[in-house]
Amino acid sequence: MDATASASVFEFATLPDLLRLLAIPFFGAVAWRDIKTRRVPNRTWYPLAALAVFLLVWESYTVMTADIHPVLRQQFFIQVGISVLFLIPLSYLFWRIGGFGGADFKAFAVIAVLFPTFPAYEVHQLGVDGVFAALPGIEQAATLPAVETAIGVFSITILTNTVLVGLLYPVALAGKNTIRGYLSPGMFIARPIRWDESTEEYGTVLEFPDHRLRDVRSVGELRAYFNWRQLDLDALRMYLRWRGVSLEELREDPASYRDPTSLPDEPNPPTDGAIVTDGGTPADGELIADGGTEPARKECDDPWGAEAFLEDIEYSAYGTTPEELRAGLDSLTSDDVVWISPGIPFIVPLFVGLLVSFTYGDVLFALLDALNMTA
Repeated sequence: MDATASASVFEFATLPDLLRLLAIPFFGAVAWRDIKTRRVPNRTWYPLAALAVFLLVWESYTVMTADIHPVLRQQFFIQVGISVLFLIPLSYLFWRIGGFGGADFKAFAVIAVLFPTFPAYEVHQLGVDGVFAALPGIEQAATLPAVETAIGVFSITILTNTVLVGLLYPVALAGKNTIRGYLSPGMFIARPIRWDESTEEYGTVLEFPDHRLRDVRSVGELRAYFNWRQLDLDALRMYLRWRGVSLEELREDPASYRDPTSLPDEPNPPTDGAIVTDGGTPADGELIADGGTEPARKECDDPWGAEAFLEDIEYSAYGTTPEELRAGLDSLTSDDVVWISPGIPFIVPLFVGLLVSFTYGDVLFALLDALNMTA
């Protein structure tokens, strides 16, 4: 590449914005890992978090020392404040109430620091602006992202685009269930599987009511009607490994295994419930309990030994309660088909939302603008 071509490529964006492009392959790799294992170790975020802090300090110093209008300087720090002080607490709140996983919270915390303002990529320098100008609603795309918001906080754009992408999943799931003839109150959030597939899936077993909503007569019945959760499949694998049995064995003689006196004297380590793909150590090899202590025996008021299991591992089975464990085991040992909520990892739509944000820009803002609903 000659000197002229090199200069043209460098003018494509500032160096900080070029470095921000590293987030795309990074989140692509994390999304793939999340799909395969549903686990993203904390150390995964360290490199991108370090880059985010470095770039924020770099640009803050540049803005503070550059000869620019005070309004522009103030605008930059307002955008940084909104990104960091709004998105991080919001993500933390969603994590605390169960709307996000821990990895999702960490992802948005990094994004809040890495993308406080809109990056700018001069695609006309590369001669491909005509390709992006073909995007719906875009008259010209000399610079990407094509659609910017009035507030100018890029991390909020990534969040809204991610939510919009995530909304497509339940619609697609309901369509697939309809085609297969599986109609249910939870067809937008769950799909049916054979019982023997449950130990090779991630998600939560659900049980839907067999009566209609109009038959509900009280607040308690209404709460029970929408309480579909039964058993986290990670917790199921932990339980089976702890007991040292397979789901097939439970189905062959459920009455015997339902008796808590059938619990092993020396339970096995439950592991973290991850799917074992190679016949060896479960993913990441992290144990939740040492499993070396004999659990306290319960009499017939503890079917399946559910409470003894959870007591032995200090109730660290993804929030599973004894009642949920018993209900899930009852379903899996009696039903040939069960419904599970696959709970698509939020990082997957986040990756897609990131791609949309870098190219099209803010989809929600574009829709509101098309409806003349923006200021």
